[in-house]
Amino acid sequence: MDKLIVIDGNNIIYRAFFAMPPLSNASGQQTNAVYGFTTMLLRLIDEHKPTHIMVAFDAGKETFRHADYQEYKGKREKTPPELSGQFPLLKELLQGLGVPQFEIAGYEADDIIGTLTRLADQEKRQVMVVSGDKDMLQLASEHVTIAMVRKGVTDIEPFGPAEIQERYNLTPEQIIDLKGLMGDTSDNIPGIPGVGEKTALKLLHEFGSVEQVLERSDELKGKMKERVQEHADSAVLSKKLATIFREVPLEQTWEDMKFDGLHPETAGPALAKLEFKSLLERLKLDDGGTLSAEAASQPEAEVQVSIVDESNLTEVLSKLDEIKVLHVETHGDNPHHADVVGIVLASAEQQYFIAYDFIKTEAAQPLRDWLGDSAVPKRGYDLHRIDLALHSKNIAFAGAQFDVHLAGYLLDPTEANQTLSSLAAKYSMSYLASDEGVFGKGAKWKVPDQDTLSRHLARKCAAVAQIVPLQEKELSDNGMLPLFHELEMPLSRILADMEKQGIAVNADELKELGREFEGQIAKLAAEIYEIAGTEFNLNSPKQLGEILFVKLELPAVKKTKTGFSTDAEVLEKLAPYHDIVRLILQYRTIAKLQSTYVEGLLKEISDVTGKVHTFYRQTIAATGRLSSQYPNLQNIPIRLEEGRKLRKVFVPSEPGWSILAADYSQIELRVLAHISDDDRLKEAFVQDMDIHTKTAMDVFGVSPEEVDGNMRRSAKAVNFGIVYGISDYGLSQNLNIPRKEAAKFIDQYFEVYQGVRRYMDEIVKQARGDGYVKTLLERRRYLPEINARNFNIRSFAERTAMNTPIQGTAADIIKLAMVKMDAALADNKLKSRMLLQVHDELVFEVPPEELELMKKLVPEVMSQALKLAVPLKSEVSYGENWYEAK
Repeated sequence: MDKLIVIDGNNIIYRAFFAMPPLSNASGQQTNAVYGFTTMLLRLIDEHKPTHIMVAFDAGKETFRHADYQEYKGKREKTPPELSGQFPLLKELLQGLGVPQFEIAGYEADDIIGTLTRLADQEKRQVMVVSGDKDMLQLASEHVTIAMVRKGVTDIEPFGPAEIQERYNLTPEQIIDLKGLMGDTSDNIPGIPGVGEKTALKLLHEFGSVEQVLERSDELKGKMKERVQEHADSAVLSKKLATIFREVPLEQTWEDMKFDGLHPETAGPALAKLEFKSLLERLKLDDGGTLSAEAASQPEAEVQVSIVDESNLTEVLSKLDEIKVLHVETHGDNPHHADVVGIVLASAEQQYFIAYDFIKTEAAQPLRDWLGDSAVPKRGYDLHRIDLALHSKNIAFAGAQFDVHLAGYLLDPTEANQTLSSLAAKYSMSYLASDEGVFGKGAKWKVPDQDTLSRHLARKCAAVAQIVPLQEKELSDNGMLPLFHELEMPLSRILADMEKQGIAVNADELKELGREFEGQIAKLAAEIYEIAGTEFNLNSPKQLGEILFVKLELPAVKKTKTGFSTDAEVLEKLAPYHDIVRLILQYRTIAKLQSTYVEGLLKEISDVTGKVHTFYRQTIAATGRLSSQYPNLQNIPIRLEEGRKLRKVFVPSEPGWSILAADYSQIELRVLAHISDDDRLKEAFVQDMDIHTKTAMDVFGVSPEEVDGNMRRSAKAVNFGIVYGISDYGLSQNLNIPRKEAAKFIDQYFEVYQGVRRYMDEIVKQARGDGYVKTLLERRRYLPEINARNFNIRSFAERTAMNTPIQGTAADIIKLAMVKMDAALADNKLKSRMLLQVHDELVFEVPPEELELMKKLVPEVMSQALKLAVPLKSEVSYGENWYEAK
């Protein structure tokens, strides 16, 4: 059956440019957008096997729409030259690959695609449109599927009429009405001011179309009625502009889009010209377009998967030494409670599927022993999650050697939590269907039949086997193998051990704290109602806004589409003007503590262990920091005493033991002193001075005795602000001082700490040339926006370039400390356990006989985690609970 894939060329190359890390050829020509586009194209061809294919491009800036509305797309940023220079490269490559491409003067790619889909509908031909533009949804039909690219160029979600109905409760045709009402800032389509997607959907669900909304506008109320009636012409124009034109005079025929596979004789040279060696390897081509000798001698491998049961168990056990990779499929967000769907073990020639019901049998004990054998190296995807999921089923897992999920994160940390499908698209040409395509998603998720399941998991194993050597080489080329093998992989096992151990919670004390918070909430609410002179819904921004800005006539700081803003920033600015605002801020703080932490923690306490078992994510933060979930134990607020009280409920799991906490002192500023090599900063830390007092002395030119509280507070704000790339505006907000004064203070700081200024200038210059920055341990962060023409985008990238080596190195140091502390506990044969990592702090539970040793050992190990030009320092405390340990 004929199947056409149509790609929205301009949209996809644009997405690829901002999604992919910088990449250039030997002549310095940037090629990242072409590489990302081509990777996605090859994946689509391999996965969907189209008989016809076409890439549509815009033919120029002016289209027929500009005659109706000259400002159409008028506010778009100018295409960065680094991207515009890649369009000719892509078009030349498509020609080499044998992929047809269309562009027609006066029309956009959307119009070409719209016309093709109309013709396909008439002829009942199947079409898949690939785009990240929601406008395309209007084209969906029985024969046309819109493949919406959601994340970078790897995550694609198919939409037909049913999916559009489920997501928006609209027909495809009503997508045009949606745009007519809400407009589109990217295309500079005005819509009706103040109408966003939520409001537009509400109007369409009630009235059905733009025309009906306008015709029945008398049924609307208040400001909405005024807006609709005042901007009726704008809504009609916007709908017209959002409507894809489907009558483009196409000279091309169906045969012109015929695709009979890549043309090796031209594809090879075209890919070689752009220096896309990895793509040549995937396609098994050399630069002349012929199959490489290695590929010619290796026929395409078909997945061979056997279902393991008692009849062939002996054979499987005899092959365990040959297993190269494994995959354990789990289901559920929280790995501590996830279901194990199935397991596949793969050698070079054969794959073995093990159902969960079988792995739990007595006969499968040798397989379970193999899974738990730390001497057997395991390679797979997200081995950390696998460890926790198997543990929850009382199956041990050990020996994690290479995790492609973790390696993928190190190689591209800005794309968090990459799926195996997206990694396969990046590294392998093997067919790998998405999990959603096999299992479904949300409430529709279900395990398919065993044959479908076993083959899907076997293909996952095959993808892992292909990805491992490619990632290993890339890690080696980037100098990141030690970071991966000596830090991140060991840490993955350590985190799993900590998570399985958990931390005990005194549930009775937590409930008592909840009752205390409820009393405070009731008291604060009563005081607020008394001042306001009426009761109202304190949690309603609209009602609160009316009380503050209408009844009490406080100055309105800012407004939103729905009325007065009552966010934290606004209330903090108003707090000095009225007692009610101070009380509302207190109310919100205590209410959040009650709902998020008291009630939230009570739900997370295990009925079996009486503990909470968090889940640390290694693949989320671009700086390398860990993040915590189920529950999040890193965000417990400790600036207020009420927040600190929450730490009282975290206690040792053994009677008589203590909680011991060790916190790095000003680690990021110490890293800054080392990286910047600034003599004044280094002197302060070497002499163990109070760094904020020292900064105040240097910047204000005063003696230690003359430094007052305001001076030290200002110095502290600028010290930490420098670490995070603060601007004069940011500092002015933090210190509540005029922007000019803040700018002067920053200038004075850099005048004194010239090494820091030099570092900031040099790291930005280096980032512009390399396209990335790195930590002392070679962790990279790519910054494709560092050369953007847009000032705001470029400035953010520059600040990121400045602070990533500092924050990232600090994150690496605490991780190093954990790895070394784990070894120290084992070497000393201690019973003490590492329980938590919270920012720059490590938390342990310690038996009484080991307390004195741990008080010395922990700071010693932490201070020696990484050799810097200034000493690392940690402060240790202990007590009967986490609160006392601080």
